[in-house]
Amino acid sequence: MSNIDSDRSNKSLLAQIANLNQTTNDVSRFILGIVDSLPVIRLIGYGLLILALFDVIEMFIPARFLNPNWEFQTFGALVERVAVPLIGFAFVFIAGSNERGNKEGIILKILSWLTLLLGIIYFITVPLGVINTARIYKQQQGQITARLNQQKTAIEQVKKNLNGSINEAQMQQILAQLNGGRAPEIKSPEELQQAKQQLSDFVNKGENELEAQVQAARFNQRINLLKKSVKWNLGALVSGALFITLWRNTGWARRA
Repeated sequence: MSNIDSDRSNKSLLAQIANLNQTTNDVSRFILGIVDSLPVIRLIGYGLLILALFDVIEMFIPARFLNPNWEFQTFGALVERVAVPLIGFAFVFIAGSNERGNKEGIILKILSWLTLLLGIIYFITVPLGVINTARIYKQQQGQITARLNQQKTAIEQVKKNLNGSINEAQMQQILAQLNGGRAPEIKSPEELQQAKQQLSDFVNKGENELEAQVQAARFNQRINLLKKSVKWNLGALVSGALFITLWRNTGWARRA
């Protein structure tokens, strides 16, 4: 019985060794496959960085610095498209200094310092984004107020005309202006009074609707601006942190 148990134990041990060898071979082939694919991955990374550079050039032509709307939209575009350069840097720096060409060290050193610069730039854009948000909000509210005052002036003029002495011809002229050149013919004082009452009701209703529309426009513009500002400012913070992390983990490139 002991011989049989010993044979079984030996066979089991041999089977385990064979499985271990197979696993080791599989892992080796996998690692070799990754190593073989490193040049292609890094080439894709350089390509992504070049494409990102094209995007940045396109954003800044023409540049309109000190224009809050242009600065805000450009800031948002930089945040929205940050994934491409981040992936590009990750592909370029993959596997550290392994399998590198002799002339690649200088490029990697420059790119490593570039990640630090980009991280600082993204952090700096956060207060700039907050300032531009406030400037754009003030600008939008001023535009709404200007349009509101213009429309209120027109309404007040119509009210003044209605409260004053007005004849049938003048009423027809007012109705034609409000109705794109078309107006019903007014033939009697009764029709004039009826038209004045209808127009007065219409003007009062329009004035109330105008106030509601202005309040809705103010609210919608404020919410949309706030959503973009929060999204882009938080995105800039995350992007800056990721670039700084890349810089900290590529010290080997700066020492090369």
